[in-house]
Amino acid sequence: MAEAALRGEYKVRGGKLVAVDLEIVDGRLARVHVSGDFFLEPDDALDEINAALEGQPANASVADLAAAIRARLSPDARLIGFDPEAVGIAVRRAVRGALGWNDLTFEVMGPKVMDPTLHVALDQVIPDEVSQGVRGPVFRFWDWDRPLVVIGSFQSVRNEVDEANARKYGIKVVRRITGGGAMFMEQGNCITYSMVVPGSLVEGLSYEQSYAYLDDWVLGALAEVGVNATYKPLNDIASDKGKIGGAAQRRLVDGTVLHHVTMSYDIDADKMMEVLRIGREKLSDKGTKSANKRVDPMRSQTGLPRDEIFTRFLAYFKNRYNCVDSDYTPEEMARAQQLVDTKFNTPEWTYRVP
Repeated sequence: MAEAALRGEYKVRGGKLVAVDLEIVDGRLARVHVSGDFFLEPDDALDEINAALEGQPANASVADLAAAIRARLSPDARLIGFDPEAVGIAVRRAVRGALGWNDLTFEVMGPKVMDPTLHVALDQVIPDEVSQGVRGPVFRFWDWDRPLVVIGSFQSVRNEVDEANARKYGIKVVRRITGGGAMFMEQGNCITYSMVVPGSLVEGLSYEQSYAYLDDWVLGALAEVGVNATYKPLNDIASDKGKIGGAAQRRLVDGTVLHHVTMSYDIDADKMMEVLRIGREKLSDKGTKSANKRVDPMRSQTGLPRDEIFTRFLAYFKNRYNCVDSDYTPEEMARAQQLVDTKFNTPEWTYRVP
C-alpha cells in the first residue's frame, strides 16, 4: 500500500542543497527522485542514484542508503557539492517528516542585560515551554551586567576553575544544563545566543551534523561583518586567526533541541588564565601564544563595536528566517529567578561534579 508523496531536503554545510521526493510502498522506497543545485557527472549518474534508492527499506539508515548509492555508481561518477550521505540524510528526513527552516517562525529576543545566571536559567525555562507548545521556536541573544564563569554540565569545578582567583575578581561559578567547556564571561567580552527548535528540524542528522546545521546562519553573519569563519567538528567555530567560539546542546525527551553558542569578542586573557585552570590551552586554541594580550578575534577582525555586531547579526538572522519580535514574559522571568534560587545558585547543583 502506497503512502502520500514525501519530500526531504538537506543543505550540505559549505555545499549544495539535496532534495528527495519519494513514496513508501509496502515498507520500501518507491518512485524516488533526487534533485538539487549540486553538480554531478556524468548526467546519467542521477538515474543511478535514483535506482540505488528504489526498493530500499523505508527504515534504512543513512549509512545503508549511502552504501547502496556507492555500490550502484560507476567509478567515474563525480559528485560535487554533495555526497551519498547527504542523499541518505535527505531520504531519512523525507521518511520521518522533518521540518525545514521555512516551516518555522522564530520568536526573537535581542540582547537584554541581566544577571547572567538568569540567562542560564532561561535556557531551562524556554526549552520546556517550546516542548509544551507554549512558545514556538526561539532565538535569543544574551547580555549581562556582571562576570560569571559558566561550566559545562559534566565538568569538575576544581579541575576547571581556580576558585580563589575567581573570588578575588568577584566572579561566580555556575553550572549550566548543557555539556561542553567553560565560558569566561565578563561584561562586553562575548557574543552569546541560544536557539530552541523542535527535534524534527534536525531529523536524520548526527549530533555533529546538527551542530553545523544549526549554526550555518552564523557563518554567513560572520562573513557579513568581515570574518571568514568555518565550522570545526564537533562544536567549534574558527577563523584563519584561531578559534572564535564553541557550541553546546541539550535535547529534551520529546526531541526539542536547546543549542547555544558563545563567541569571543574581547577577553582579558591574563584574567582568564588566572581564573580558568585550562586558560592557557584556551588561548592556544584561539591563536594566542602570549597571555599578555587580549583574546579579541571578533573585535579585531570586524573593527565593530559589540552592539553593532548584535544589530547586524539580528538583521541577518531575521532576513534569513521567518521571525517575529518577542520578549520574556513575567512568568518566564519569575520561573527563571526561582530556578536561580533553588538550583543554579545552590552548591548541590554547582558542585554535583566537585
